Amino acid sequence: MRQRPKEVVERALKRENIIIWLPTGGGKTRAAVYVAKRHLETTENAKVVVLVNKVHLVDQHYNKEFEPHLGSIYKLIKVSGVSEEKDFFGKVVQRNNLIICTAQILYNALINKEEAKHVELSGQSNITLLIIDECHHTHKEAVYNKVMRCYVEKKLKGEGRLPQILGLTASPGTGGAKILGDAVEHVLEICANLDSFVFQVMMVLCQDPLGDHLKWMMKQIHEFMNLPRDVRLRECGTQEYEADVVILEQRVRENDRLMAQCALHLRQYNDALLINDTLRMMDAYRSLEDFYAEKTNAAMDGTDFFLLGLFEENQVELRNLAADACFENPNMAKLESVLLQQFGPNVKSRGILFSKTRKSTHCLYDWILKSRALQRAGIKAAILTGAGNGITYMTQNEQADTIRRFRQGDLNLLISTSVAEEGLDIPECNLVVRYGLLTNEIAQQQASGRARAVNSQYSVVARAGGKEVRREHINEHLEELTAEAIAVVQKMTPQNFRRKVRYAPFTFAPTAHFAQFDLFQF
Repeated sequence: MRQRPKEVVERALKRENIIIWLPTGGGKTRAAVYVAKRHLETTENAKVVVLVNKVHLVDQHYNKEFEPHLGSIYKLIKVSGVSEEKDFFGKVVQRNNLIICTAQILYNALINKEEAKHVELSGQSNITLLIIDECHHTHKEAVYNKVMRCYVEKKLKGEGRLPQILGLTASPGTGGAKILGDAVEHVLEICANLDSFVFQVMMVLCQDPLGDHLKWMMKQIHEFMNLPRDVRLRECGTQEYEADVVILEQRVRENDRLMAQCALHLRQYNDALLINDTLRMMDAYRSLEDFYAEKTNAAMDGTDFFLLGLFEENQVELRNLAADACFENPNMAKLESVLLQQFGPNVKSRGILFSKTRKSTHCLYDWILKSRALQRAGIKAAILTGAGNGITYMTQNEQADTIRRFRQGDLNLLISTSVAEEGLDIPECNLVVRYGLLTNEIAQQQASGRARAVNSQYSVVARAGGKEVRREHINEHLEELTAEAIAVVQKMTPQNFRRKVRYAPFTFAPTAHFAQFDLFQF
């Protein structure tokens, strides 16, 4: 599901310590941007520090979220292990309103006593809001937990004003627990370590306006067709719907042109929905635009006028929806994150990105070329598809040349259909990603077998709730267990919550309370 940058953050705006729990792509970072903006507007001598646990996330959060919304108003800076500013981090904090950095840099500054490098958590001129991304890592000896131990020590000693804590997580997890009671204890530990409370945000705002509009247009065609009672079309945007429409088209092809033409156009809309579900919205829009561009010069009857007119009347709105980045497919961001974990300017990686269709490989190739982050990471990609006739096919010589360039290191990422799963002589890879692609277990083993290099990674990026995800039934069970554990925690009385939450080696009761939230929008 897609979502506007609106979340429930009323308690965070009241300066209470809060953990925002939302699925990947649900808007956690955008929520943090909004809280940071309001904090900077309303807090004297405000200093906001955003902590991340991976170097590439420093650039990602700065470039995609915080700088576009706050950069024209406030002084922002990003600091990572490769930045010279890390050596003068104390001065950096003093001179800027918002700092995005890795947690290790902040922890080093907390324990370093040199004035130019030192940062304090308490006092009137120090950090006032601490945003912790992927905060479920705040446990044991993780650097997030080391930072929070410094916080707790200050709080127990009553050493002045401490920063507000805002934690962000897609899931606090179960800590390896397999039973509800242990999972509850794990959630309570995360709460305690962050001096915060967990809030599950209701997902009633999730939207996919382009998909919704395409489905509305398909409904108009259904009504125009006046479908017979014995014709059953399943849910739009699925392979099952496509199969139903193909059967209908074959059934009426010779004796009912109206029904046959409508079925043909419905297949195009369904293809657009499938593309929208996996790739960029603009890819989905362009698939329809290309189809109807071919229809404008053909001889037409009343059916054609209706179908073409329906598209032309809605074309501007479809294009505008496709261009709205607020609703972009969150799986694309996840795929970018997976690639950036393996590729970098000084990193020698070699990977294969599997996708379902030849068309999707071309869309992904175009996306990679236009992604600044992926280009900065040194990704040199090429398409590898099956041999055959047509624009999207490759000849055997083209296949061989692409694999040769990949083997020699001129290319480091192949974007491939299933043609690369078996048979072809492809060098060992340290990254194999299946993107929106589900096949049988044999094909899966063949694809994962390409990841034979040392420290290799095999990843599946798929639509939430799809068949690919349902294969991961064990992880689903653990997520359900996490939700049950959080529900138990949320139902605790304040007294019981304080009694059960404790720090190690400290005994400490957080002061945050359960909250209902307001909505916001940029």
